[in-house]
Amino acid sequence: MTEGEKSVLSLFLIGVLIVVGKVLAGGEPITARLFIGRMLLGGFVSMVAGVALVQFPDLPPAAVCGFGSMLGIAGYQAVEIAIQRRIKKGENDGGH
Repeated sequence: MTEGEKSVLSLFLIGVLIVVGKVLAGGEPITARLFIGRMLLGGFVSMVAGVALVQFPDLPPAAVCGFGSMLGIAGYQAVEIAIQRRIKKGENDGGH
């Protein structure tokens, strides 16, 4: 496995673990489907941190992981809220 592949996998796992921690700490009821969906979303949002390497190719791996953690915490919730709003908007438009 190359260094780049290891970095991408690390970022994905960081995002997944952040979401798992948030779900376990939260009090809302959770289904398996929702849990898996959130884990995937958190993982993929964290992988976006790899884009920082395009702008800053000499960025240390710890900085990239930190950026991935930030995106894993805040980014997945923003994406989830946007998707929920879009679904609700579609339901409201279809209900007329």
